[in-house]
Amino acid sequence: MDNPLILPIFQYLKQNKGDKPKPNWKVHEILDSLVKENLLPKLDSSPNKDLFKKNFLIMNALYELQSSLPEDKYLQVHSMDIRLFSSTQTQAQLPDPTDPLRDYYLDWSNYDTSEDKIQQLFDQFWLKYSQYVGGTKEGLSYKEALDVFELPEGATQPEIKRKWRKLALKWHPDREEGDKDKFRIYYMAWSTLRAKATQ
Repeated sequence: MDNPLILPIFQYLKQNKGDKPKPNWKVHEILDSLVKENLLPKLDSSPNKDLFKKNFLIMNALYELQSSLPEDKYLQVHSMDIRLFSSTQTQAQLPDPTDPLRDYYLDWSNYDTSEDKIQQLFDQFWLKYSQYVGGTKEGLSYKEALDVFELPEGATQPEIKRKWRKLALKWHPDREEGDKDKFRIYYMAWSTLRAKATQ
């Protein structure tokens, strides 16, 4: 199956930002750019599946691009650190053939993954990301977590999810106005509130 995003993503990675080329990109930056250019429409009625499918297409295109670039170029693919190198730069290296993410995203049977599996993947991502931004094992009580979210005790799960999305988007460390410490606190509260909902 041909991925129509390969060429637009390659053009995006090559473009200059201001006076100097941007040194690296993140998947969400590429996603935002493709959506703004109307190159990535809504792919599923479920918000989680829609986000997953968009990310899948981007990661698939990146890995396909990585293996089809001319010899004087190398594409490093990590969700938080995507870089296009020339062969003269010392950081350039060959793609890792044992990268499990590469195998996953090049297998089109994973594109239409179930809602439960997607939730499990998101949970794993947020756990790893919490550790990346300095998460701790100290927990919050349910009431403390609601207080952090500034929600009343009777808040419903849809209200809690909406609040989490709003806070995560605002304080995510990858955003220009983001704050690593605030994001970590909100993530801890979200972990507590989500765990209670699954009991």
